[in-house]
Amino acid sequence: MRKQEFLKLIVCVAAIVGLFCAFVSPLAYSIRQGLDLQGGTHVVLEAEDTPEAPVNHDAMERVLHIMEKRVNELGLTEPMIQLQGERRIIIELPGIKDPDKAIAVIGKTAMLEFKDEEGNTVLTGTDLKDAKEQTDQQNQHLVSLDFSDEGGKKFAELTTKNVGRRIAILLDGEVLTAPNVKEPITGGKAVITGQRSLEEAHNLAILLRSGALPVKVNIIETRTVGPTLGQDSKDKSEFAFTIGIGAVLVFMLLFYRLSGLIADISLMAYVLLLLAALKFLDATLTLPGVAGIILSVGMAVDANVLIFEHFKEEYKKGSTLRMAMNNGFKRAFTTIFDSNLTTIIAAMVLFAFGTGSIRGFAITLGLGVVLSMFTAITLSNFMLKMLVGSNMVTSPFLLGAHAREEGTEVNNRV
Repeated sequence: MRKQEFLKLIVCVAAIVGLFCAFVSPLAYSIRQGLDLQGGTHVVLEAEDTPEAPVNHDAMERVLHIMEKRVNELGLTEPMIQLQGERRIIIELPGIKDPDKAIAVIGKTAMLEFKDEEGNTVLTGTDLKDAKEQTDQQNQHLVSLDFSDEGGKKFAELTTKNVGRRIAILLDGEVLTAPNVKEPITGGKAVITGQRSLEEAHNLAILLRSGALPVKVNIIETRTVGPTLGQDSKDKSEFAFTIGIGAVLVFMLLFYRLSGLIADISLMAYVLLLLAALKFLDATLTLPGVAGIILSVGMAVDANVLIFEHFKEEYKKGSTLRMAMNNGFKRAFTTIFDSNLTTIIAAMVLFAFGTGSIRGFAITLGLGVVLSMFTAITLSNFMLKMLVGSNMVTSPFLLGAHAREEGTEVNNRV
């Protein structure tokens, strides 16, 4: 029976080490990376008052919503879009290879107008229901417009009154196309031709679907974070993580010996679980997120240190190794739970009131603390009980405890 306990422990340790070696790198490199790790483009937009559209809080909220729609439809990897102050919006676009194209889309006012030959605006973008890019039978790239019911009536009236004449379709005051009306169009649909590529038609369709910005917006800053700087940040964070983990592993082995080895194995499981959770949540890893992971690693070790110190105290009092280990876990549980709970509350506050990378830090810290509690209280407990129960190791020194003082009465209750 005792040999079976030891064999179970060996299998458990081998499984964790094997899974760690096999999956830690693939998981780590499959997690999305933020602007500071992979490079990209940082854009700052500022709203400007005009007589027709003064800047206010409601207008800025609408601008933010429209920008989110535009950027998300570009298919970018986890962009960051947030308000700064009363008039500015910060947009971070990780992994952008051609920032000029993205900026051309997000920076457009996108005011769509349909005008007759007299220059009267009959329809605007507010009359649109949908816009999609298409390629016709002649391999021409165009944007198909689908008007709302009211917009369809306006368009039918416009084309009916202008048969044999031209109507101009303008975007931000520039003429996109000015087709000649051959007959009334009553189906509530139209097309914009003249797009040089399907990508150009796609970007125009995005602008039209997202709607026109309610206020004038200027791009006041564009900063490109090159792949070299991003790679440098990544290399430094990987180095810091490796040094931090390595120092913790060595510390636990030196001070707690076999118990420390069990803690190190649990720490491997913790890192693997954390990376898997971040991958499952489709999280984006930034430098503050890496800092949150390293901090949670320290807290994971702290839980094991509390358990082992209580184990040493119990053994000194005269408990058997098994009793000392059980009591060590029981006595440490309340302290571990309380300290981790306060950290989780702090992470929740940061997530609720923070933005951007602060939220990333809060997510990795909170998730890491929860998983560290699980590995310290359950996995470490499980493996240490098997180690002590197997009776293969009977030396207190190898388990991290010190010899008892002479005259200490041994409590043989199990």
